[in-house]
Amino acid sequence: MQGIRDAGFTYCTPIQAQTLPLALSGRDVAGQAQTGTGKTAAFLVAMYQALLTRPAPASRNRGSILALIVAPTRELAVQIHHDAEILGRHTGFRQAVVYGGIDYDKQRRQLEDGIDVLIGTPGRLIDYFKQHCFDMRHAQILVLDEADRMFDLGFIADIRYLLRRLPHPEKRQSMLFSATLSHRVLELAYEHMNNPELVRIEPDKMTVDLVRQIMYYPAMEEKLPLLVGLLRQYEARRTMIFVNTKRVAERLESTLKANGFHAQALSGDVPQNKRLKFLRDFHNGDLAVLIATDVASRGLHIPDVSHVFNFDLPQDAPDYVHRIGRTARAGTDGDAISFACEEFAVSLPEIESYIGHKIPSLPIPPELLATEVTAAPPGEYGYRPRPPRSGGHSGQGGRRPPPGRRGAHQSKGARGRGR
Repeated sequence: MQGIRDAGFTYCTPIQAQTLPLALSGRDVAGQAQTGTGKTAAFLVAMYQALLTRPAPASRNRGSILALIVAPTRELAVQIHHDAEILGRHTGFRQAVVYGGIDYDKQRRQLEDGIDVLIGTPGRLIDYFKQHCFDMRHAQILVLDEADRMFDLGFIADIRYLLRRLPHPEKRQSMLFSATLSHRVLELAYEHMNNPELVRIEPDKMTVDLVRQIMYYPAMEEKLPLLVGLLRQYEARRTMIFVNTKRVAERLESTLKANGFHAQALSGDVPQNKRLKFLRDFHNGDLAVLIATDVASRGLHIPDVSHVFNFDLPQDAPDYVHRIGRTARAGTDGDAISFACEEFAVSLPEIESYIGHKIPSLPIPPELLATEVTAAPPGEYGYRPRPPRSGGHSGQGGRRPPPGRRGAHQSKGARGRGR
């Protein structure tokens, strides 16, 4: 959790400072807050305060929950539950998390035993609700986290299904958080909340300004030796590497392992038990390098990530901010190193326009390119030795893209082809 420690308030992040007074007074809140800015602690503190000061109705039965927290991804649901267990361990409330892909019967039995605070993803919540494993007639608190992500993942119909089965907005307190308070998010807020107070924290500048950003301009065949050289230079301990496709994540994992790095790839179709193990090992420091597609760029709070690498530049500018936001959490600093290769440099102007400044670039010293890279799998990012560069190197390599390569001068319509 960010800003608020389980022993008390050590400091407040901006989203906490602006939402907590409102939420603690019982007001509905719709907050714009980037992942990693402390919103989880804010809504958990407000939720526990409300539940501790408002007695449950006498007509409540064992299957009735008092609070519902909805998250778009399994990882975020697990993280919220982890924070809730820490912050609420002395409250006496029974808490559970439900999500797809694992422990179906175990989660169901836990619900049937009776809980107070239910955290989950939309699909699994609806599944258990339709089986009458719990009811929401006496719910006093609703939290929607990463509301814009709900839209992105196509969950909005499921969210509306749940909202319509909760008590009337005037009979419960609702808190909604989103990276952006877009028109569609605000429409959801005004339809299903009780005159919510809007709180906007400028997320992009706050996140980006705390991260030391560097851009390299490697050729495609230089990306892998450059990455290996940098990982060796930084002595990677807790590093995240982002790529654009599952195929590249898997290929990069096997290559880094072959070169002595303890690395794992995290993508959308990794079984849930393995995903949770990878995240736990990474969180504990047992896994040095986590390779991820954008499915993991939101909703993960992993403290002390020292370096984020964009092995592939993202094709959507907001994803750049979400990715580098895995480091520099809660006022700390961190490093984000990005590779603008011929394939994905086309995204760079849009990214720099979105964050409001040009990303500093560095030349690639020949000695930084790892000369001993073990047996990369053949294909797009396979390592092919090349002669050392000559002098006169500029920040962008001092050369034009080779014939047939796609470069930053081409239109966005060329994106995605050849991947």
